[in-house]
Amino acid sequence: MAYDKFNILRSSAVPLPIENVDTDQIIPARFLKATKREGFGDNLFRDWRYNGDDTPKADFVLNNPTYSGKILVGGKNFGSGSSREHAAWAVYDYGFRAVVSSFFADIFKGNCLNIGVLPVQVSPEFADTIFSAIEADPNTELEINLPAQTITLLATGQSESFAINGYKKNNMINGFDDIDYLQSMKEEIVSFANQLPY
Repeated sequence: MAYDKFNILRSSAVPLPIENVDTDQIIPARFLKATKREGFGDNLFRDWRYNGDDTPKADFVLNNPTYSGKILVGGKNFGSGSSREHAAWAVYDYGFRAVVSSFFADIFKGNCLNIGVLPVQVSPEFADTIFSAIEADPNTELEINLPAQTITLLATGQSESFAINGYKKNNMINGFDDIDYLQSMKEEIVSFANQLPY
């Protein structure tokens, strides 16, 4: 399944300065029965977003109209816990195209890269700078430049580089998942196969 191509993303951001956000908080286990990757965004942070009677919790950031955008800025150790892919699906389905944190759980990070969400790991100091900027101005914008591997606070020009696996970077720029990547090499694969001895 192809995903949105990711090149340069400029957007305001939603702050979630909570450390150790695990995958059960991102998408509770009771919502894992679905087999399609659709509809998970409705239940992103379900137990933090809604009361038992399904009314929105006014004090949770996703229910606060002050904050919006395609970038989620999370606290340290984002995506810890179980390895469920559904957590990344929920982030994508809600509309986020990037998550910024000072540290990601490895499996969550990999799951994001596989489905078109860019995990941008920054230093703790730069994460604090971003949170402070959003608190001062909820409309402040970040620029995430994937080809250059930089994240920038547009208001101040403060910037930091981030690391990404070259294969995953290429896939995200092209909007590929692993199958799309293989399909893009179909002619080369066929040509190579035709040269093999029978």
